[in-house]
Amino acid sequence: MSAKNLDRQHRWRNVTVAFRVSPEEGEMINSCVRVSGLTKQDYITRKLTDRTVVVQGNPKVFLGLQTEMQEILEELERIDAGSGIYEDLLERIALITSVMEEMKEESDWKKKRK
Repeated sequence: MSAKNLDRQHRWRNVTVAFRVSPEEGEMINSCVRVSGLTKQDYITRKLTDRTVVVQGNPKVFLGLQTEMQEILEELERIDAGSGIYEDLLERIALITSVMEEMKEESDWKKKRK
């Protein structure tokens, strides 16, 4: 059980860090975590320590992208019905676009190496 408390450098993770966010901020964090393929803890730790989050394409990332795209489609359908667009939606679309572009570049790079 204590093995779960060790990070990759075999340091104990026994300090708790907590903070409050708005529901919108929480959803944005969850969106970022879903498309990163990381755990929420690893994602937040990397962002707070100003380390780069590199997305590696895998089934978890693809499922996260699919979930995000479905939620964005629902939001766009709501907007089409006459409601206004929110800044959060634009940020989520930009996030997904950048992840998909990076994955495409990585795929193109791998094809060129062959």
